[in-house]
Amino acid sequence: MTVKQPFEAVVAQHGATVLRVCRAVLGPHTDADDAWQETFVAAMRSYPGLSEDANVEAWLVTIAHRKAIDVTRHRSRRPITVDELPDSASDIGNPEARDLDLWPRVASLPRKQRLVIAYHYLAGLPYAEIAELIGGNAASARRAGADGIAALRAQHPVVIDVKEGKADE
Repeated sequence: MTVKQPFEAVVAQHGATVLRVCRAVLGPHTDADDAWQETFVAAMRSYPGLSEDANVEAWLVTIAHRKAIDVTRHRSRRPITVDELPDSASDIGNPEARDLDLWPRVASLPRKQRLVIAYHYLAGLPYAEIAELIGGNAASARRAGADGIAALRAQHPVVIDVKEGKADE
């Protein structure tokens, strides 16, 4: 019989992956941090009922995806204006801080390509699980990912090593 690890260990182990996914979907804003927090609040409530053999990382990414969609819906309903700029955001999990101008190029991709790249290359999910999250089938998710990577490579002559998340001249 396997014993589930404490929820604090789940947060420590998968927190960075969930934050990268939230920021890839929502951008490097505080909304992504809020989605991360809401993901773990929801997960904490459901964790006791999760089966012991469940794929915890995929479960958390699914929750994060849904929370990111909720934040996107909330953004579209309530525009917020501010008089002053907020404090600078954390660069933990922020693709813009370390990927040599890669984030603006990823952000310019069509939504499906951007999501597939985020879920596959940042969260490490297989295409079948990605298809369940965003709709379609594994083949269409794989195609969207390949098209997105090809578009990124075409935008800039730098070779992009997607497995490592680095760019080499």
